[in-house]
Amino acid sequence: MNFSNLFINLSGTSYPTIEAAKTAGKATLNYGLFLNAVVNFLIIAFAIFLLLRIVNRWLVKPAPAAAPTTKDCPQCAMPIPVIAKKCGHCTSAV
Repeated sequence: MNFSNLFINLSGTSYPTIEAAKTAGKATLNYGLFLNAVVNFLIIAFAIFLLLRIVNRWLVKPAPAAAPTTKDCPQCAMPIPVIAKKCGHCTSAV
């Protein structure tokens, strides 16, 4: 839809188009041109947003899972460090 021909004539006389008002030298408020610019901006911004989303899916890889730093004690089932030789909770050998 083209809003470019929507305007408010500030002089009080009626003109069919913006060009007719400008050739007569009358002041106009061209809100249709502003609406066209806003709609065009939103369409382009949405298209760029979708494009960047697709590119990020291609380029950004998920981080690998980190190695576990704790394990459960077989006697008391409490978490202890992987390199521990004895459980700090029940003092059993691991």
